[in-house]
Amino acid sequence: MQQPKGHGENANPPANFLAQAIFVVNKHAKTAPEPKYLYNLKRTALNKMLGEGKAQKMGLHFSDNPRFSAQQSDVIIRCGDFTFHLPPTREDLKTLPHMGSREVNVRNPKASLSLSRAKKILQDYVGNPEGVKKDKQEQNKKQHAKSRRSHSFENTFPSSFLGKGFKY
Repeated sequence: MQQPKGHGENANPPANFLAQAIFVVNKHAKTAPEPKYLYNLKRTALNKMLGEGKAQKMGLHFSDNPRFSAQQSDVIIRCGDFTFHLPPTREDLKTLPHMGSREVNVRNPKASLSLSRAKKILQDYVGNPEGVKKDKQEQNKKQHAKSRRSHSFENTFPSSFLGKGFKY
């Protein structure tokens, strides 16, 4: 599913094209070592699509992987030919119908986008999602802390051969 001709990436893309990008980002987030940014991008894009009427909340399903072995529900969101889930809000729990367990035979269609292109599409669509700058700042702090640690190496077991007071 490629983007229809006549729609630039900065234009208002069709719902199915955005859903395809969300699908690719979500698929990669499941196996990413640092998935926080990807899940944040998915959540922000879905919330914007819900606000614009490009996606609809269908109801609640029991989660396949509940936290701490406690029963938990997810909001099922329909967007074009794709179906996604997000954690529910209190309002969702009060207003949406509960649909029981997830149907295992319902699958999303295949998507033919690279992760970098999907991220660019969603970033152009949502702008700078909340938390992105914080994530990058945290990464920079971690890298700075690592570089500081490597420069200030102190041997806790100095050799007695060199004598007292010798600094490495």
